[in-house]
Amino acid sequence: MRNLILSSLVLATAFSSSVFAQSDNALNYNVVNIQAEAMRQISNDEMHAVLYIEKSHKQPAQLAADITQLMNKATALAKKYPQVKIETGTQNTYPIYDNDNQKLKEWRGRAEIRLESTDFKATSQLVGELQQDFQTQSINFTVSDAQRKKVENELMVEASKNFQQRAQMLTAAWNKSGYNLVNLNLNTNNYFPQPMMRASMAKFSAAPEMADAQNVSGGESKISVNANGTIQFK
Repeated sequence: MRNLILSSLVLATAFSSSVFAQSDNALNYNVVNIQAEAMRQISNDEMHAVLYIEKSHKQPAQLAADITQLMNKATALAKKYPQVKIETGTQNTYPIYDNDNQKLKEWRGRAEIRLESTDFKATSQLVGELQQDFQTQSINFTVSDAQRKKVENELMVEASKNFQQRAQMLTAAWNKSGYNLVNLNLNTNNYFPQPMMRASMAKFSAAPEMADAQNVSGGESKISVNANGTIQFK
């Protein structure tokens, strides 16, 4: 009885191995790798700006108070523009020594604020007002998350259709009756060659005159979805 059970196990194992081998062999012929892409140029709809202040004082406590006052002033000013998101960035304080690097001369502090909005005009106006106390470090433009996700979803469908068209074309070229999809990968790529303005370039009309806000152009970015996968002819 024991020998019979052992023989059954050996037979089952051999049968299982045979099935897996046949399954593997089934994917080793009539297999084709295909790649397709869908791409779109879209307008950058989100503006980002970084502004900063630098102050010096012999007393670090007073330096901190001066910077805090200006940061609070900027936050209060930004409330006039609820469509613009404002947040504090990097802040640091460090000592300044005299030329022989022996004696403490003063303390210097630097603080940043970051602006983000899809309303270019409001952001430009706010930057102009903030430049009374702050300097502009950089301004750049990107595609908002909501817009990017929307376009990526559309491109995934388009890339999938392009993949199917190529699969059907190759199926016909090889005189096959059809194909099965073995696997498919969809990958997104975003390219943001957006224009950027540095501090020396980004000078906006500041209050109190508050002339019309400087017109800015966000430029365009390229979003693409790559579809690559494997099919097997029937």
